[in-house]
Amino acid sequence: MQTITTTAHIEPDTRFHVRQFPDRDNSFVSLRVKGDCVEVVLIAPCGTSEALRNLAAAAIEAAGALDAMTSDASGGDRHGSPELAL
Repeated sequence: MQTITTTAHIEPDTRFHVRQFPDRDNSFVSLRVKGDCVEVVLIAPCGTSEALRNLAAAAIEAAGALDAMTSDASGGDRHGSPELAL
């Protein structure tokens, strides 16, 4: 990753769009994450597909953690959860 650190809240109506930019010398894809007021675009050039797979795995893990929090009827301690490092 390069250049910027930002925070945005994902909402249920957040939209995602992938667009391909094939070019003989500089091909890439963009992964657009768009809400009402915020839009984040990740640019992934050739050779970064594994990083995108790691992003997808982290997103799936985060979704699972949210599901567990939502269904956790015991109200257990959720502080100190380790961050995922891929």
